[in-house]
Amino acid sequence: MSRHRIGFWYRFTAVLAKPPLVVLFKRDWRGMEHIPADGGFITAVNHNSYLDPLSYAHYQYNTGRVPRFLAKAALFKGSFVGAILRGTGQIPVYRESADAAAAFKAAVEAINKGECVAFYPEGTLTRDPDMWPMEGKTGAARVALLTRAPVIPVAQWGANEAMPPYAKEKKLQLFPRKTLKVIAGPPVDLSAYYGKEPTADVLRAATDDIMTAITALLAELRGEPAPAEPYNPKKARAAARRKAQEDDK
Repeated sequence: MSRHRIGFWYRFTAVLAKPPLVVLFKRDWRGMEHIPADGGFITAVNHNSYLDPLSYAHYQYNTGRVPRFLAKAALFKGSFVGAILRGTGQIPVYRESADAAAAFKAAVEAINKGECVAFYPEGTLTRDPDMWPMEGKTGAARVALLTRAPVIPVAQWGANEAMPPYAKEKKLQLFPRKTLKVIAGPPVDLSAYYGKEPTADVLRAATDDIMTAITALLAELRGEPAPAEPYNPKKARAAARRKAQEDDK
């Protein structure tokens, strides 16, 4: 696979982050052959731990195609973390923007320049009780249909065992030594949506295809079947309220 210019800040961050990742964790990496050697593309990744961006970034860095993450704009202001984000070319997302396409303008520009942009389509840590991917938000699909760039689904597992997402104390549980599992799959076929107006229904259908691919990869990593339908937090809260009302009767 050809090597692309990574730059000082990414290499500097790798010097800091890779040694502890290599020493403290085992690795089970699969599917690197699906990461494009050239051209712009999107990766769509599940999210189940505060640690998993490092796990995924380590995997992706070793392919030679470093990702540009979308991150909250507030993280870019000052501080060492902000300097790292700015230096490595991460993309600020201004959540107050009412125009979703404009909010992802930088992502579209990066892909058109031949870069990789990483999306966490769930938008936050999964709230599925069994840690499966939730129903996704439509940003990745919107950018994919604008650029027609390949969408590479990526699933990961293991970081959540070292740092559970909703533990009261965000402490690493390093022993016994955990395995960080990451797998990339072939591009999601979104050609059926090309040329269509990006209505809510079209974006939802494309997003569902992306999330289905991620979930299938996660099932492979976990060695167990995925649920028939993705977790939807709004529906789950509504069901919980109905049950509480019925219990009160």
